[in-house]
Amino acid sequence: MTLSLEEILALTGGRLVCAASECVISGVATLAEAGPEEAAFLGNEKYYRDYLATKAGLVLVPPGLPQCPEGSVLVEVPNPSLAFNALVRHFMKAAVRGTPGVHPTAFVDGSAVLDPEQVCIGAGAVVEAGAVIGNGCDIGPGCVIGASAVLGENCRLYARVVVRERCRLGAHVVVQPGAVIGSDGFGFLMGADGRYEGIDQVGIVEIGDHVDIGANTTIDRARFGRTIIGEGTKIDNLVQIGHNVTIGRHCIIVAQTGIAGSTKLGDYVVLAAQVGIAGHLHVGDRVQVAAQAGAIENLEEGRAYWGSPTVPFNDRRRQIVALRRLPQLIKDVRALKKKVQEKGDE
Repeated sequence: MTLSLEEILALTGGRLVCAASECVISGVATLAEAGPEEAAFLGNEKYYRDYLATKAGLVLVPPGLPQCPEGSVLVEVPNPSLAFNALVRHFMKAAVRGTPGVHPTAFVDGSAVLDPEQVCIGAGAVVEAGAVIGNGCDIGPGCVIGASAVLGENCRLYARVVVRERCRLGAHVVVQPGAVIGSDGFGFLMGADGRYEGIDQVGIVEIGDHVDIGANTTIDRARFGRTIIGEGTKIDNLVQIGHNVTIGRHCIIVAQTGIAGSTKLGDYVVLAAQVGIAGHLHVGDRVQVAAQAGAIENLEEGRAYWGSPTVPFNDRRRQIVALRRLPQLIKDVRALKKKVQEKGDE
């Protein structure tokens, strides 16, 4: 697959500023490694020397560069890294997308709704009764789409993803291998006989458009109602999201984070790696929580937090500085105490 200059300008929203000749691009590479039929980008001034020496056929650059490498076409864009990603995504989509159709070893229930000429169902995949698969979906090997589950258009599920019964995915959702959407929430009650009894989880998971979900992440179905993942949210590998959690739009949830049941996150929240959020809390819009923090109280909109339990970020920094000074402070106090005692003995 190739891209013409006109197609690249359309994909990136760029402006042609330097053109040695018409070009056709068939791939992407770094500035140092790219050849005449590949595109590269300059996103950091540290690579300016590579830029001047590049053999790339086309380079995406920020506004205002004074020099143009010999033989390269330059396209000016506000954010070269982001624009380059549009090219990468284009070529990767062509490379990884399977041939439309249902693999002979897959099982698709007769009541499932899908167009075999518009979707890819991989080897050993299972699509259960009443499931709806939108056009452009690519269902990887070994995936299971539960009864009456719904996938919007152009979803990409890699190998061994499970979407359990009645759960709903929007359009352009990407799910990495081994993720489970709609597993039972962790709910048990102690019975009269002293044994735990499971609480039925009869709700669903609902995922918005353009959500990305990492490998081996688990999102529990609601006890009643919905566990909700908002539009554009990006979830890393090995994240646990409990039942009836609501996550807003365009959030970032990083690896090994756990969010307990019925907690609500606003929009544009960032939870760094290994963050723990207790249940039934509210996390305001644009909150940022640093790595390995643990929240046991509501977090106010627009603030940054750190520590376990969480405190405002700057307060935690001061605590760390104070702790580092503590050994010397102890020595100083002991020395002062000794002087006082010696003076008292005189």
